[in-house]
Amino acid sequence: MDFAAPPPVIEALQERVGMGVFGYCTAPASLTEGVVEAMLRSYGWHVQPEWIVYLPGAVVGLNVLSRALMAEGEEVLCLTPVYPPFMTAPEVSGRVARQVPLVLDKVARRWSIDFDALEAAITPRTRMLFLCHPHNPISRVWREDELRQLAALCQRHNLFIGSDELHCDLILDPQLRHVPTAMLGEEIAQRTITLMAPSKTYNLAGLGTTLVIAADAEVRQKIRAAAAYRASSVNALGYVACDAAYRRGEPWRQALLSYLRSNRDLLVSFIDENLPGVSLDAPIEATFLAWLNVASLQLDKPVDFFESHGVGLMDGQPFGAPRGHYVRLNFAVPRALLLEALARIQTALKGGGIH
Repeated sequence: MDFAAPPPVIEALQERVGMGVFGYCTAPASLTEGVVEAMLRSYGWHVQPEWIVYLPGAVVGLNVLSRALMAEGEEVLCLTPVYPPFMTAPEVSGRVARQVPLVLDKVARRWSIDFDALEAAITPRTRMLFLCHPHNPISRVWREDELRQLAALCQRHNLFIGSDELHCDLILDPQLRHVPTAMLGEEIAQRTITLMAPSKTYNLAGLGTTLVIAADAEVRQKIRAAAAYRASSVNALGYVACDAAYRRGEPWRQALLSYLRSNRDLLVSFIDENLPGVSLDAPIEATFLAWLNVASLQLDKPVDFFESHGVGLMDGQPFGAPRGHYVRLNFAVPRALLLEALARIQTALKGGGIH
């Protein structure tokens, strides 16, 4: 995001910097206590302190899960389009990422999971499902009935569930709530490994602190072993920021959600009124990311086109989308900057002779 972190986080970091010592460290017990309290307060999720493993980043987490819970040549299922490391993390460790496309109902304006296709994609070498929840980039909040259907499928085929829930505190639709996958029942909790972090919600990604929550002791041991081989420890400032965010960041988060909702509404109305050829396939239910359909513009390289007019977007192809069909826009910026970006896109469309 383009916002300063919460003042309590900045104050805690300044106090820690004042100590002047920045050696290796382990997670303080107070942080784990704060995480446990936050999970109970936010979701009614009774996380035990020993379930928590700390890693220096969510992408590190995807890599560690791939190595810890799958052998070379074994497979993980990914629902696409999805955040690119879901597919690249397994590949760098010699594992296989199998893509199963999500389905868009254009009439209902709703992305959904094709459960028949997902089950058909399972082979004897499939070991895990990577779930993005809420989903990046389509900004979808998975409902409890969908999660239960996914969990039942994973139970039938004895699959682990790697549930990336980093955007869980950024639900923009007030009618919706986040349900941690691991809360669906004891058996599901034993096969689910949850990734959470303050990074997206509080703009702390550069401090590299991710929570891996796993109820199964053997799974945790495998994760720690893989992390010892593949990852460094979390840094001292990351622990401090994480603790302050979960303990004292809630008022700031509520203000953030209000601002993001207004930005989202502005974005939606501007697209509808001023950007012919650009559309949103479905409502933005969560996150600060908009998945823009630009297929009708027939641009071979839409990112290059918009960059040439002063707007930086992300290409949809690495997410598993067809070439030239989608771009991703980050609207977690000051409103004036969002308006400027949208005006430049409008000018690009007019100046490019597209419409």
